Amino acid sequence: MPFLKSTAVARAEYDYATSTLSIWFRESGGPYDYYRVPESVYVGLINARSAGIYFNSHIRDRYSSNR
Repeated sequence: MPFLKSTAVARAEYDYATSTLSIWFRESGGPYDYYRVPESVYVGLINARSAGIYFNSHIRDRYSSNR
């Protein structure tokens, strides 16, 4: 489970079997689960210069989610 150096995202996990991305935010905690997320989106989040900006541009409001 990668811990991120981000002011917004604390850590992220990806379940390859279900394509579920779980994200823990620094302010609101988590996990927030995002469903049917392609692996490439997870890799992009982990490698992003800014995880918060990447989340807002590529994940938020694009995948069904649940807390």
